[in-house]
Amino acid sequence: MKPIFFIVSLLLSSYALALPVPSAPDLKARSYHVIDFHSGKVIASKNADLKLAPASMTKIMTALIVFREINQGNLLLDEKVRISEKAWRTPGSRMFIEVNKFVSIDDLLHGMLVQSGNDATVALAEHIAGDEATFAQLMNQVAHELNMSNSHFINSSGLPDKEHYTSARDLAILTRALIAESPELYKINAIKKFSFNGITQQNRNKLLWRDSTVDGVKTGHTEDAGYCLASSAVRENMRLISIVMGTDSIEARNDTNQALLNYGYRFYKTHLLYKANQSLSSTRVWKGEQENLDVGLTEDLYLTTPRNQYKNLKASLQLQPQLIAPIKLNQTVGSAIIKLNGETLATRPLVALNTVAEGSLIQIVKDELLLLLE
Repeated sequence: MKPIFFIVSLLLSSYALALPVPSAPDLKARSYHVIDFHSGKVIASKNADLKLAPASMTKIMTALIVFREINQGNLLLDEKVRISEKAWRTPGSRMFIEVNKFVSIDDLLHGMLVQSGNDATVALAEHIAGDEATFAQLMNQVAHELNMSNSHFINSSGLPDKEHYTSARDLAILTRALIAESPELYKINAIKKFSFNGITQQNRNKLLWRDSTVDGVKTGHTEDAGYCLASSAVRENMRLISIVMGTDSIEARNDTNQALLNYGYRFYKTHLLYKANQSLSSTRVWKGEQENLDVGLTEDLYLTTPRNQYKNLKASLQLQPQLIAPIKLNQTVGSAIIKLNGETLATRPLVALNTVAEGSLIQIVKDELLLLLE
């Protein structure tokens, strides 16, 4: 028997004529990559896999690891960290911590993410891993876990090293993980200024002042890296992540990110099509205690489409024929396929939303006879 198809046309509220989507702007940066946070859709991209020095955008990886340690209960925000001479002497931007003093994890996170302090970053790395070299190994393990295939880290802060590199695509993957895993701790990135030891410093991400929808993420600058910025914004419940690497000035990195964000929001819209564990259909189960099985998805399904194209989406649910009990919870029983104007945008496994135990002997024999007639 051939698989059964259910076709559902998503013809919704908007009947406005769809504007054509122009190509993304060709901006003067060595590399950039813009994605939707929820769907992962690539909005704009240039040299996204080019291996480049990330400068202080490296601290996004350091933050991810620290956030994970906090989430897992291995670190407390009020936990005190002794500042080593190595951390104190780390060159570059500083939080101005003092050697042999004790500083809280919370203050060090603010010093790293708001003030971009290399000293705070090294102090956090040493506290977690014992020394910075061991912490760099941990960074590379996490990069491998996240499939950041064009990244290699030598230090926690982004100080120049020919073997320390990443790509715009990898930084987008990393930033997406940071926000998804730790939405509350991520809010530190939106803080505009932070004071420590009598010294107040502003966040170097000037988009926080220019665009009220921007809430992060991290700047970077060295002579080799140029001026870089990982930014993120939320407009109408749609979050974009924009990574820009290798511009020639602070203003250029700000303008490039702003242009990419504006392009994404102007021409694209992200929709929640189906929620996790929402029943999308019911199908027949044979030889079970019950005859009907609800099917759906294990995760929310978001899709990013050109604006005013939502009404042209079509969903087909392809179910396996002759499902035989027992059926386990979350057992794959088919596929959900979403298309826009004939092009497949997403394919997701359909799973059982409930269990179906094997039926009685009478039910099994009855269904055996019915199946012979199918």
